[in-house]
Amino acid sequence: MAKTVLITGASSGIGKATARYFAEKGWNVAATMRKPQNITDLAETQTLKKIALDVQDKNSIKSAVQETLTTFGNIDVVVNNAGYGLWGPMEEIEDDKIRRQFDVNVFGLIDVIKEALPTMRAQKSGVIINISSVGGKLGTPLGSMYHGTKFAVEGITESLNFELNPVGIKARLVEPGGVKTDFSGRSLDVVEHNNPDYEHITTNLMKAFENPDLIGGTAEGCAKVIYQAATHSGKKMRFVYGNDAKVMIAVKDWFGTNAVQGMKKRMLKL
Repeated sequence: MAKTVLITGASSGIGKATARYFAEKGWNVAATMRKPQNITDLAETQTLKKIALDVQDKNSIKSAVQETLTTFGNIDVVVNNAGYGLWGPMEEIEDDKIRRQFDVNVFGLIDVIKEALPTMRAQKSGVIINISSVGGKLGTPLGSMYHGTKFAVEGITESLNFELNPVGIKARLVEPGGVKTDFSGRSLDVVEHNNPDYEHITTNLMKAFENPDLIGGTAEGCAKVIYQAATHSGKKMRFVYGNDAKVMIAVKDWFGTNAVQGMKKRMLKL
């Protein structure tokens, strides 16, 4: 029986590229997204099905997992990819925006895992891959809420790996650096503010998001690393994608937070 992967946030970017890559490798793919009817450039086949799933709706998650099981009979890998970035000075961000950031990036991820786990425990096998970020290891100005969610995903995954290993399930992290997707468009929520104290840093950060020279990765390249995380037979838990992520994580590991923040200040001309 072919293995099955369920991917959240498969309507664009890394999620869509990952759905295509797993399908090319002969997997059954449940490519989940909020509005499958709107996505016309991801074709359904016998082994790739577009399924409605909104990570903010528990009933939607339950239905998507059940549809995957009905269609393919099993779930071997879950890729929690759905997410977006909320950016702005923390004191300027409204409470409802903060809650939505955590609802999508953290609580939605938790709910998907909880729904898939009974099947994986019955199989005594499975891999849960949570898409974190280099931003799950180090912070960037104006990203306190986004980084807060990704730091949370890191801790959740580490603990989950401990508790699930005895029943044959692995939890893993993929930590991409800059990837050429629509993250700076539809996946980025920038808070408008009129506080001049933050103007310089906001202007420079937005320029960095739009600078192609600072974004070296591709969705397709990241999809290959996600596949490696899904099929790796050893104990490795973290899979880093992108030279920028590898360099910044190494600098922090070896020289500490001040050193990596110094690098970012120079990059952002702060």
